[in-house]
Amino acid sequence: MGSSLGDRLREVRKIRGVSLKAVAAPAEISVAYLQKLEGGDVQQPSPHVLHRLSQVLEVPYAALMELAGYVIPQSDGVLAANTFDHALNSSDLTAEERKAVAAYVALLRQQRSQ
Repeated sequence: MGSSLGDRLREVRKIRGVSLKAVAAPAEISVAYLQKLEGGDVQQPSPHVLHRLSQVLEVPYAALMELAGYVIPQSDGVLAANTFDHALNSSDLTAEERKAVAAYVALLRQQRSQ
């Protein structure tokens, strides 16, 4: 689970508890196109679409770009983020554990903004 771009998009959307329409509208794409992305029918959407999806779903843009097969120049900060993202994706976490990690990250972000 979470190994392809479509899997990851679906997983994040479901963790956040939002509908296809709630993601598609602010990302300025159709529900049908988002369904194709999640279903794996579209393998490499444009970087512009990936950027909008990253903002709507609050996931790292570089992670979506990498899953879509784009080569990303690495800086130290991006490398650290991608290393963490890769470890999270490649480990044997259950769906429940992924939800717990997502909840913890959300809590950290909330505490940081206070």
